Amino acid sequence: MADAKTPEDPKGLVFEAYRIEGITAGECRSIFLDWALSIPMGSDQVALVTTLLARYADQPDHPMTAVLREGAEAAPAQGRRGGRAARMARKS
Repeated sequence: MADAKTPEDPKGLVFEAYRIEGITAGECRSIFLDWALSIPMGSDQVALVTTLLARYADQPDHPMTAVLREGAEAAPAQGRRGGRAARMARKS
């Protein structure tokens, strides 16, 4: 059995999602968003999601597994966009 809190799942959110009977895909998406906001800034989200997918590989039909797969494919580009530095660079 997986541990509730790990470096890949610091709040144990994904762990708990797999324990909720009858959880929906929408609820899993909400949990995934909360998970994404809880990982340290600058973390390699794809690597973390890949680790989570491997940990829960024995549950391929769970809605959280589908959300994790989507998250691994649609990971946002690393780095910050916008802000003062970006505005100042455009003025040059």
